[in-house]
Amino acid sequence: MSRHVAIVTDSTAYLPPRTMERHGITAVPLTVVLGDRALEEGTEISTRSLAQALQKRRPVTTSRPSPQLFAETYRKVADAGATGIVSLHLSAELSGTYDAAVAAAREAPVPVRVVDTGMIAMALGFCALAAAEAAQTGGTLDEAVTAAEKRAAGTFAYFYVDTLDYLRRGGRIGAAQALLGSALAVKPLLQLEKGRIEPLEKVRTASKAIARLEELVADRAGAAPVDIAVHHLAAPDRATALADRLRERVPGLADLHVSEVGAVIGAHTGPGLLGAVVSSR
Repeated sequence: MSRHVAIVTDSTAYLPPRTMERHGITAVPLTVVLGDRALEEGTEISTRSLAQALQKRRPVTTSRPSPQLFAETYRKVADAGATGIVSLHLSAELSGTYDAAVAAAREAPVPVRVVDTGMIAMALGFCALAAAEAAQTGGTLDEAVTAAEKRAAGTFAYFYVDTLDYLRRGGRIGAAQALLGSALAVKPLLQLEKGRIEPLEKVRTASKAIARLEELVADRAGAAPVDIAVHHLAAPDRATALADRLRERVPGLADLHVSEVGAVIGAHTGPGLLGAVVSSR
């Protein structure tokens, strides 16, 4: 049984399963409550089912993993040979997942460092990958945490949504409340800022908003080595087109990921979401 530092994250990192397996990353699922059914993200609810429920205006909410689920995960990871665990999670401003992990870490059989990355989606995923790469090369707990925090400091996320209604319903937009009065007249661009989803710009049409999203990512990337992730919900053509354009515009592009967000993020953004994450290497 090998002794090592293990990496745990949560299901909102949206890392490809093969990538998680290759880097030995474990994801703890959040829950989507659809009507009276509580369903684990990633295994029990598809994004198609979620999008259909949202379009029919069925009640959809989300909830954090329980401390007990984290405790079970930490125990299994320790039993598999981990001498320490770095547990990296979506922004504590957006979810109680971090708090649940902290509660479980106190009783874990090995040291656990719980990190509020301030990120979501592949912005979180890139942090988990950085920590895993540090651990795989023999890094200590502190070195894996430092790698994740360094990655977070150089990672930026931008989002286009067709409507702010879903974010408003879930209470996830903070200062973006200021946009609600004119939501029908504009297409909002949002950004992840200090762990919160905040308004960035108001654009008159969807096509102009998506063009502006591309511009923001290309400008942020510059010529430096970067990884980029393009996310969507029920908008695969938009995502593919944006990814193709970024591939041409970003000279330092290393890895490019294109994926549909899972049900937890999708429940708060709604169909039509188009997001882009740019992360310095």
